[in-house]
Amino acid sequence: MTNADIIRTHYAASDRGDLPGMLAPLSAGVRWTEAAGFPYAGTYVGPDAVAENVFARITEDWDGYNLAVDEVVDGGDVVIGIGTYSGTYKRTGRFFAARVAHVWRLEDGEVVAFEQFTDTELVNRALRD
Repeated sequence: MTNADIIRTHYAASDRGDLPGMLAPLSAGVRWTEAAGFPYAGTYVGPDAVAENVFARITEDWDGYNLAVDEVVDGGDVVIGIGTYSGTYKRTGRFFAARVAHVWRLEDGEVVAFEQFTDTELVNRALRD
């Protein structure tokens, strides 16, 4: 399985709502960075921190939150996922859609780093009353 295949498997697990499958390729010391300005901005270390500070919060805060991946670019040890986030913020009832790029860094078949790039203003508009 190539590194790009590993990331495609992560995205397929995300599509199914399979959290263990999403976390499976992450190394024990993965450094996961959500973009500055994003509601869950910061760098989280380890799969448990990612699950708690990103995925659980998304589930709590959003209805119909989705990532539609258009393309996975295979750069060997660096893989790029390109797509669109969308969802409705529960507190305000506001919908958003924003393009996103994910940069995945892998070593020995495990994700050691992740960085998200997105238009955080489009996301934050949904949060505002």
